[in-house]
Amino acid sequence: METGSPKPLITNMYTADPSVHVFNNKLYIYPSHDIDSKIANDADGNHFNMRDYHVFSMDSIPGKVTDHGTALDVDQVAWAKKQLWAPDAAEKNGTFFFYFPAKDANNVFRIGVATGKKPEGPFKASNTYISGSFSIDPSVFKDDDGSYYMYFGGIMGGQLQKWTTGSYAPEDVYPAEDSSALCPKIAKLSSNMINFEEPPKDIQIIDKNGKPLLAGDHERRFFEAAWMHTYNGKYYFSYSTGDTHKIVYATANNPYGPFTYQGVILKPVVGWTTHHSIVKFKGKWYLFFHDSSLSEGKTHLRCIKVTELHYNKDGSIQTIDPYSK
Repeated sequence: METGSPKPLITNMYTADPSVHVFNNKLYIYPSHDIDSKIANDADGNHFNMRDYHVFSMDSIPGKVTDHGTALDVDQVAWAKKQLWAPDAAEKNGTFFFYFPAKDANNVFRIGVATGKKPEGPFKASNTYISGSFSIDPSVFKDDDGSYYMYFGGIMGGQLQKWTTGSYAPEDVYPAEDSSALCPKIAKLSSNMINFEEPPKDIQIIDKNGKPLLAGDHERRFFEAAWMHTYNGKYYFSYSTGDTHKIVYATANNPYGPFTYQGVILKPVVGWTTHHSIVKFKGKWYLFFHDSSLSEGKTHLRCIKVTELHYNKDGSIQTIDPYSK
């Protein structure tokens, strides 16, 4: 590794997919917990066989990382069979809501919710997944008017391509390379934070000429790892391009879009996957991400890192090379 690479925040276990929020003036990290389950790599991601979640906190960056222990285990989720993938969290009226994807008894990814009284948990899962939910990578955004929205979706192992008709189909259905790309999803959350207030809608990502990004545009089209934040009144939707291994972003004037593609936030990291979150903490902006440097390149054994993020005067985000000196 080059000398400029940020060091892993956690070294006694493998962690990935960091969703980060500030609660009670402290920074809380909600990652997935990678384990080596000896399952062979495949296109469906079965080698990512995570079974539980830990929550971590920091009082400053840089600073000590506190592990608050197991917040939720797959055996505590009545409807879930396996694969606790990338989670997120939100707070409303003193209750903390923990959102997570998992495969149900039929090996279909759904999104569940658990609740707790502290940001670090422990969390108690609802008996069923969120009605109308599917695919992976839930990311929950609180808007300035107090509304909460969930952004989600992921292709290939995330199964988004199995829902093109509106219901689950075992076969993969991908659009033609010269057709519009599969879209990430958005759903407004109900006031109780445990249901969708509306059916999930497509998020259109367009180029600067107003045309939807195409399925063959692997450098820019959505793959997984949705995240939403705002900066100077603009909505920034960021995501992974998957097989081209970038974190990129698009902007809009409202939470539903359409979002206009803007550029690359993070260049490719060690390992196949890339996943991130963006947060403002104590007056500075940070990008949390993962790579596979701790395991020396094993793509299912990852570690989370953090680096400062900078905006240009026009609101564009400066591209980060994770290994520059």
